[in-house]
Amino acid sequence: MRRLRVATCQINTVVGDLKGNVERIIASLREAEAAGADVAVFPEMAVCGYPVEDLVLKTGFVEDCEEALAQVAAATTGSCAAVVGFLKGGRNIHNAVAVCANGEVVTEHYKRLLPNYSVFDENRYFTPGADSLDLVEINGVRCGLVICEDLWSPTGPILEQARGGAEVILCPNASPYRQGKALDRDILVSTRATDNSVFIVYANQVGGQDELVFDGGSVVFNHEGRLLARAPQFEENVMVCDLDVVPTYRKRRLDPRGEYTATPDLPVTTISGPKPVTGVPVESVITPMLNDYEEIWKALVVGTRDYVHKNGFSTVGIALSGGIDSTIVTAIAADAVGPENVNCVLMPSRYSSDHSVSDSEKLCANLGVSYRTIPIEPAHASMLEMLAPSFEGREPDTTEENLQSRIRGVMMMGLSNKLGWLILTTGNKSETSVGYSTLYGDTAGGYAVIKDLWKTQVYHLCRWRNDQAGHELIPENIISKPPSAELRPGQRDDQSLPPYELLDAILALYVENDLTGSEIKEKGYDPAIVDRIVRLVDIAEYKRRQNPPGVRVSSKAFGRDRRMPMTNRYRG
Repeated sequence: MRRLRVATCQINTVVGDLKGNVERIIASLREAEAAGADVAVFPEMAVCGYPVEDLVLKTGFVEDCEEALAQVAAATTGSCAAVVGFLKGGRNIHNAVAVCANGEVVTEHYKRLLPNYSVFDENRYFTPGADSLDLVEINGVRCGLVICEDLWSPTGPILEQARGGAEVILCPNASPYRQGKALDRDILVSTRATDNSVFIVYANQVGGQDELVFDGGSVVFNHEGRLLARAPQFEENVMVCDLDVVPTYRKRRLDPRGEYTATPDLPVTTISGPKPVTGVPVESVITPMLNDYEEIWKALVVGTRDYVHKNGFSTVGIALSGGIDSTIVTAIAADAVGPENVNCVLMPSRYSSDHSVSDSEKLCANLGVSYRTIPIEPAHASMLEMLAPSFEGREPDTTEENLQSRIRGVMMMGLSNKLGWLILTTGNKSETSVGYSTLYGDTAGGYAVIKDLWKTQVYHLCRWRNDQAGHELIPENIISKPPSAELRPGQRDDQSLPPYELLDAILALYVENDLTGSEIKEKGYDPAIVDRIVRLVDIAEYKRRQNPPGVRVSSKAFGRDRRMPMTNRYRG
């Protein structure tokens, strides 16, 4: 038996912060060394951050990235090798990983399978690797290298490396979060390990980057597909695990998936030969997966926190109406950046109910966030007076309603300019889908925290947050009262939209599953309602293009995911 002690180092990198990322890598490497690790595996493109997008087109950036890798390599003077993702330049640009040891880069490997779906555009930037997939020998164990997407294909590089003699696969990743993906990854990694009779060390990135959030959850599986260790989700972590590697010929003989055609061994670069197995193995930790609501909440918190901090802000501002959407954004912000850094603004109008103000004040007291009240009636009255000559002879309609929202947007952006707040907008996915928002009003701001949450999810998450708190952190009246924009007397959302349970069900089919209106009708939904909703979604595309970025938590979010033409006459 040979023992390989591995460390997965899931770190929160910042795109373009080469100096800071190198410092993070070296700090985690030292932690892995102190734990006696033979090899530390870092995320995909850890040196430069991921995704780098059009930064790869700047030759100076690529050169600086390679210089930063040299600094990491120079730090590997101990007994622990480092597997580090970086950006490789030259005749082509590659998504690459380097094995660093003894103060130098020992070998490099280039990503072969480049994802070009969902939020990924890697074919735009990178050339697939065509290297020979050399193995590296660490402590007498032959290790193969793959990068993220290389793992997803059953006929990808892992198959070739296993047939060529690999016993352990080291896999740096930057796999962004969506609901349910952690379980999907576990099943995938277990399957690849079993099919190829190899250990798989899967190190994932953690933290927020623009609209994406990475959940970590690094895992190690043995050659029989059994989970040996799992790191926590949404936290930086160095996880150490011992792999007791034995010959797998018995399993290969008994398992039809191991009956390979005879293939020659791949070339091997030796970093360190076998050492005697001494002492007891480290006790591996299998951190339980988070439940659905906790997972989504943490994704929203981490995505918001990192967008705020990584873009140089320390405080945020929120237009708090007493409604469910601004309420949940305030609660998320308090968890993300601390209640002392959250500033709420109550901006009642002539149509605001008394409970909207009192509910907002109670919420702020419960969360410990500060608030100020700035009535908008003076500005509203003045603006109506200014526009009266142009509006003469026309009945009041949504124009006058939207003025109130736009006044609030102007107020919030003025406070942002003067006080340095990042303004968090409060629109949810249901309302954003059908354009139930005011352009340059409630859409004005820097980050859209719940842009990928259906309205029904907002209610469920608020109740979950109260359960976690053990008391009524979010006032029950906010959760139970009928939703309203309060832009006219007695206004309720259900006067303009179908009930949210019905609306969300249809929207999920149209927006996330790409069904046509005709296909949705075939499922039994009212044709008139379907036609109306489909039309609202289609004509609101131009609005969504002007909305701020926000946290992606679903399989298809507006922004990087769903890309529909604004000028579009197709009605299916």
